Formats: sequence, C-alpha cells, structure tokens
Amino acid sequence: MGSNTTPQEMLTESAWGTGPGPSKSTTRSASLFSSMRSIRCLRNIIHWNLITTFILRNMMWFLLQLIDHNIHESNEIWCRCMTTIFNYFVVTNFFWMFVEGCYLHTAIVMTYSTDKLRKWVFLFIGWCIPCPIIIAWAICKHYYENEQCWFGKEPGKYIDYIYQGPVILVLLINFVFLFNIVRILMTKLRASTTSETIQYRKAVKATLVLLPLLGITYMLFFVNPGEDDISQIFFIYFNSFLQSFQGFFVSVFYCFLNGEVRSAARKRWHRWQDHHSLRVRVARAMSIPTSPTRISFHSIKQSAAV
Repeated sequence: MGSNTTPQEMLTESAWGTGPGPSKSTTRSASLFSSMRSIRCLRNIIHWNLITTFILRNMMWFLLQLIDHNIHESNEIWCRCMTTIFNYFVVTNFFWMFVEGCYLHTAIVMTYSTDKLRKWVFLFIGWCIPCPIIIAWAICKHYYENEQCWFGKEPGKYIDYIYQGPVILVLLINFVFLFNIVRILMTKLRASTTSETIQYRKAVKATLVLLPLLGITYMLFFVNPGEDDISQIFFIYFNSFLQSFQGFFVSVFYCFLNGEVRSAARKRWHRWQDHHSLRVRVARAMSIPTSPTRISFHSIKQSAAV
C-alpha cells in the first residue's frame, strides 16, 4: 500500500475496484433515497443498499491507505480486522449488484410481479451471505497466510479466491441476466413501430446504463491484456477509472437522472419554499402590531378621541 505498493498489488487493487471514487455523489444519492419516504419502493431500497456498499467500501479503502508500512509489516490484529471488514464490504458490494440483477431479471424476463417479492430475501442475500464467505477466508488467512495485515496475496496462493470466487460467479450470473434483459428489450422494440435506428439506439443506451449497475464493467478488463509496460499501465489506469467511478455512474443514472427521484425532490423543494414563505409572511404580520411606530400612532389616536 502507498509508496510500497508493487505493480502486482496495483493490478490486484485495480482489478477488484478498490480505488477511491467520487464519494460525494454516492453519499448525496444515498441520503436522497433514505430521506424521501415517497420513493421508498423495493427497487429504490435495493439501489440505496447498493450505493451504501459503495460508500462503505470506499471509506474502508481510504482508511487502509492511512496504515503505516511498519504496521503493515508487523501484522497488527486491528489491521487484519480492517482488511477483513474491507473485504466484507467488497463482497457485499458485488452481492448487491447480484440483487439488482435478480430484481431486473425477475421483473423483465420472468415477468413476475414485483409486489410478491420480499425485501428480507434481498437483504439476506446482500448482507448475510457474504458473512460466512469472509469468515472462512479470515480463518484460512489466519492459519495459512498470516502476514502483512492479510492485504494482497502471494504468487501461487489461492486463499483469496475463497471470496473472489463467489464474486466471479456473481459477475458471470449478472452477465447472463444482462444478456436476457437486452434480448427481451430487443424483442419488444422490434414489435413496436419505431424505426430500426431508434430501436438499436435504445438497446445500446439500456445496455450502457445497466453495465455499472450489474458490475459488468469489471469484466471489460478482467485479465491483463499484455505483459509489456504500456499494456500494464493502460490496464491499471483505465480499469481503475472504471471501477472507481462505478458508484458515481450508478448514482447519476439511478438517482440524479431518475424521474421519480427528481419529481420527489422537486415537490420537497416547492413545499420547503411554500413553508418558508409562509413563515416569513406570518413573522411580518406578527411584527406589525408590536412596532413602536404603530403603537404610538394608536395611542395618539385614542388620546385624540378622548
């Protein structure tokens, strides 16, 4: 980590999306989803949980970067706990992408009523299933690879695949989900009366929007394309950009550009404006009788009448 990070560690970090992203956008989108009760449907609850995992994963990544190299080498127990928590949030991040894929595939491909879907099932998949996976990884790390705060992996060691294996499986399943969703979309577009150019444009747009939501961007550069320096530099920076900005893309497409969210935010803004203007009018009305000028004029008028 830090200045002691080797090229292999940089490749590992970029390959699993541990780079820092624009956390402000993900934080704002998470606060919007949590604060607006009018848009709290199952779909938006899933979005909120996914964005929350982006925030937690990035927070733990930043904390890991603050660890001194000497502590990293001394393999302190609290340092190992931080790495374990970070990997837990990484796995939950991918499992919530899997939940997104399950929800879309169920609603679009299987045409199953989303009203019959249970929230607790998705919460169990997203937050609970990663727990035994990370516990098994931590136990194996403790007994077979207890060094350097459990961060990174040695060449030829496969313990990290205890949690990376399920992540790869999730990505492959989401790729199948994406294929089926786009296939159904193309079938419906061809049945419509729109032109062929508009049909392909809508299909491409839907595909690009779904890529970050389902984590398919991780598969674009899943394997390093070459061993030369140029290929490795391109792989590191381009892949790190995609993974670091994945949370930003999800926030923009599914929160800030979401018509339902924008409509709810607009209504809340108008209510605040109306309430604020009403308070200003009431305050002004209440301040008029107590004005010194008004009181003196009223008293003068009464004295004149007497």
